[in-house]
Amino acid sequence: MKRRTLLISTVVAGALLGTTAIAQDLPQLEQKERYKVGFAQMESNNPWRIAETKSFHDTAEACGWDLIATDAAGSAAKQVADVDSMIAQGIDVLFLPPREEKPLIPAVMKARAAGIPTFLVDRSVDPAVAKPGEHFVAFLGSDFIDQGNRAAQWLMENFDGDKGVIVQLEGTTGSSPANDRKKGFDDAIAADDRFEIVASQTGDFARDLGRQVMETLLQAHPNVNVVYAHNDEMAIGAIQALELAGRKPGEDVTIVSIDGTRDALQAIIDGKMGVTVESSPFFGPLACEIMKKYAAGETIPEWVKVEDRIFTKDNAADHIDEAY
Repeated sequence: MKRRTLLISTVVAGALLGTTAIAQDLPQLEQKERYKVGFAQMESNNPWRIAETKSFHDTAEACGWDLIATDAAGSAAKQVADVDSMIAQGIDVLFLPPREEKPLIPAVMKARAAGIPTFLVDRSVDPAVAKPGEHFVAFLGSDFIDQGNRAAQWLMENFDGDKGVIVQLEGTTGSSPANDRKKGFDDAIAADDRFEIVASQTGDFARDLGRQVMETLLQAHPNVNVVYAHNDEMAIGAIQALELAGRKPGEDVTIVSIDGTRDALQAIIDGKMGVTVESSPFFGPLACEIMKKYAAGETIPEWVKVEDRIFTKDNAADHIDEAY
C-alpha cells in the first residue's frame, strides 16, 4: 500500500508540472456511478505485468468499474483484436498498454472513432502517427529515456575498472520502453570513453530469453564486465547465465537494470546487482483518479508522468517488503 500511495502522489505532482492539453475533439466521458472499463493487457509472462493487471482488478470495485480485462499473450495482433471486442461490448473507457509502438495504432484509432476515451498506460505508440490530446487522451507512465540515462549515470559514477565492456539486453523490439531506455543509456554512456557497448540484442523483457541471449553473447564477448538490461527479468536471467559460466555478478560483472522488482532488490542486497531504476506497475489507482478528473471536465496533461525512484545497496533492504 505504501508504494501505491507514493505512485499517486508523485504522479499528480508531475502532472501539475506538465504541459496541459485541452481535449478539444476527443470523446467525452459523462459522470456516473459505474463505468464499463476495458484494460487490454499485452501479456502476463512476468511479475511486472501480473502486478499491473492485479492493480487494475484491485482498483475496480472502489472506482466503480465493471472491468473487462484481457491478455494478448504477447501478440500485438491479438491485442488489437481484444480492443475490437471491447469496443463491441460497449466499454466507456479504454486503458491500453501497447505492446509495440506501431502495430497498436489501429486499436487507438478504432477506439477514438467509436467515441471511447483512451488512455495509454506504461507504454505509448508512435507519436508521429497518433498524438495525445488528439487521438487518445493521455499517456500515463514513466520517462523511459530518463530511466536509461539514470542507469548510465549510476554506472559511470560507480564503475571502478579502467575499461567497461558492456552487453545490453534490450526489451521487446519496437516497444517504447525498449527504444527509449536504449537511447537514454546509449546517449549518456557515449560521453565516457571508458565504456564500449560491444553487443546489444533483444531479450524481449523475458527472464529465460535474457538468460539464453546472455549465454550466447558471453561466448562472443567473454571479456564483458557490464550488463545493462532493459528490465529486471532479463537482468536476473543474465545473472543466471553468468553464474553458470563461472562468472561472479557483482564482483567481476556489474549489473545495471530497470524496474524495481522484489527479485532485483534481493539481488542488490545479495551483492549481485548494482542498481535498478524503478518503473512502477501499480497503475490502477492512478487510472481511476485521471479517469474521474477527465469525466469531471478537468484538463489532463498529455503526459501524466510517473516519478521513479532508484534502488541501490543503500536502500534496497528498506523497500523490498513493498516490492512485487
